[in-house]
Amino acid sequence: MIKWKGIVWSVHPLFVFIMGASFLTGYLIELATLFLIVLVHEIGHVVAARSFGWQLREVKLLPFGGVLEVDNHSGVSAKEDAIVAVAGPLQNAWMGLAAWGLGQLGWWESDWAGFIVKANLAIGLFNMLPIYPLDGGKLLQAGLSKLLNYYTTMVWSARISLTCSALMLLYAVVPALAGIRGIQLNLAVVGLFLWFTNWTYSRNIPFLFYRFLMHRERLAEPKLAGETAALPIVAGGRQTLMQVAKQFWRDRYHYVYLKGRGGAVEKVVPEQQIIERLLTERNPNRPLLELFLP
Repeated sequence: MIKWKGIVWSVHPLFVFIMGASFLTGYLIELATLFLIVLVHEIGHVVAARSFGWQLREVKLLPFGGVLEVDNHSGVSAKEDAIVAVAGPLQNAWMGLAAWGLGQLGWWESDWAGFIVKANLAIGLFNMLPIYPLDGGKLLQAGLSKLLNYYTTMVWSARISLTCSALMLLYAVVPALAGIRGIQLNLAVVGLFLWFTNWTYSRNIPFLFYRFLMHRERLAEPKLAGETAALPIVAGGRQTLMQVAKQFWRDRYHYVYLKGRGGAVEKVVPEQQIIERLLTERNPNRPLLELFLP
């Protein structure tokens, strides 16, 4: 673990396990090359994130890339998230093309150039799988947030990631059980890691959703300044604070139009008031009628 440019850089134990396995099988040079490829991949994420002013705490290197620990990530827009996610695989693209070119020019041996090309292709494509926290999983989440409210986005992101992780694990293990070929240990370990990561993520969705609400102020300022349009939400008085909050979209500001007992809209409440009540009330399931329409 080292600290550079204000960011803690560390290697995940999973990477250490795979490095150890590679070392025992005599692939030391290939291992070092893989480490450098992953490092450059992650530097791409860091440069893109820093260009948007993200506050990065830690970069944790994994066999297939890395994980950025970001302060206030819940306040990041879907567009920024997508650009930062793509920045990693783009590094694999140019490194693979450069290796191919050097091989074609005869400056590198064809076998070595081929290895570099295949390694970058494997890491780049693997990262594009729709599994959180892979880059493809982050792109999936950014895309879903344009179609669904944020709470539903998190739920479906976790479901898709869990399903794809389970399929990866089955692909690595089932053929071995059927006697078709040996178990793909590295893939099985990575698949299990990703499945457990998303199982934990799915369990933490309520907490993550509260964190999302706590950083909604980034949308309030441009809305109040007239720089962005609001998305209205029409809510009945019997709906609860939590039911309304779960309708909030990632990159949209909301005004909540509250219907009274007669069915007509009686009050318009900005989303900050809903969030403030939700964060201070002991019971998040109190109906809006009791809080805003006495």
